[in-house]
Amino acid sequence: MACSIDARPIHAPEPFKEQPTVSSPDTVISADRLAAEIGRLGDTLQQVRRSIGRVIFGQQATIDQTLITLLAGGHALLVGVPGLAKTRLVMTLGIVLGLEDKRVQCTPDLMPADILGSEVLEETDSGRRSFRFIPGPVFCQLLMADEINRASPRTQSALLQAMQEARVTVGGHPHPLPQPFHVLATQNPIEQEGTYPLPEAQLDRFLMQIDVTYPEQAAERQMLLATTGADEEKAEPVMTAGDLLLAQRLVRRVPVGDSVVEAILSLVRSGRPESSEIETVRQHVAWGPGPRASQALMLAARARALMEGRFAPSVEDVVALAPAILRHRMALNFAARAEGIGLDEVIERLIQPLR
Repeated sequence: MACSIDARPIHAPEPFKEQPTVSSPDTVISADRLAAEIGRLGDTLQQVRRSIGRVIFGQQATIDQTLITLLAGGHALLVGVPGLAKTRLVMTLGIVLGLEDKRVQCTPDLMPADILGSEVLEETDSGRRSFRFIPGPVFCQLLMADEINRASPRTQSALLQAMQEARVTVGGHPHPLPQPFHVLATQNPIEQEGTYPLPEAQLDRFLMQIDVTYPEQAAERQMLLATTGADEEKAEPVMTAGDLLLAQRLVRRVPVGDSVVEAILSLVRSGRPESSEIETVRQHVAWGPGPRASQALMLAARARALMEGRFAPSVEDVVALAPAILRHRMALNFAARAEGIGLDEVIERLIQPLR
């Protein structure tokens, strides 16, 4: 399906503005200036992709979807078997994007304080006692929660406020997190013994669920030769945290055509069994995507357009991003499982009218 920019009226949720620095006030700019900013960002993102490609082989779809998630200001859940460079991807993103990254290896005995931090009682030389907050690893710009489904529900829920509000509350006191703040969590789909499935409320906080697949033979051969020799390529910094914040603001100013808005609405609403006109959905879906799915699709479609050097998203962007946006926001009922119907099959039925 060819990419096209809709010529009908567009929706611009925010006025066209530019922020030369992170702390400067908004200033209104022209459409030509906006186009120039989008063009420069597109060139920068191509450099980012090339830098990541030096150390991550054969996972271009995963790389692009993760970058789209960060550009949209969201969090991502990376699902795949061990050995597919999920951890390496997060570390590489921290280098290329200039973000302070930290890693938490989730285990059943991991406590919320191990992630958020805790208050300790200190006594000064004068004998005065007071509490001091010691930040946990969540106080970073890019947090990797490795095998998040191995953490207990109590610890999983400790990330909810951080993911939604970019702050945490410890001892009744709120503590803002650094900006930008993103969580990239990994999950192993084959080892489910001793794990705790993520609750729906937390799954909905992830902008995308990115399924990481095996690389193609040519890419795996390249990886084999590049990673077992005496010299190994390293990623180079391309952006800074301030650049990423500016890019996220620019994504929200990309205009969206009426056809794209209607495609998002029809796609998401058709996935709800209470109101869907699709028989498969009414019979086999237990619960469908909420409004947060529509918001995620809108932001991700804008970010994907910028990644590909276009000034506005198309319906093709919606189609391409729908599986990653919807697969963790829908659930099948017992009848679907009994008949061997999978969630990807239902999502394909949803996007069929948009092709």
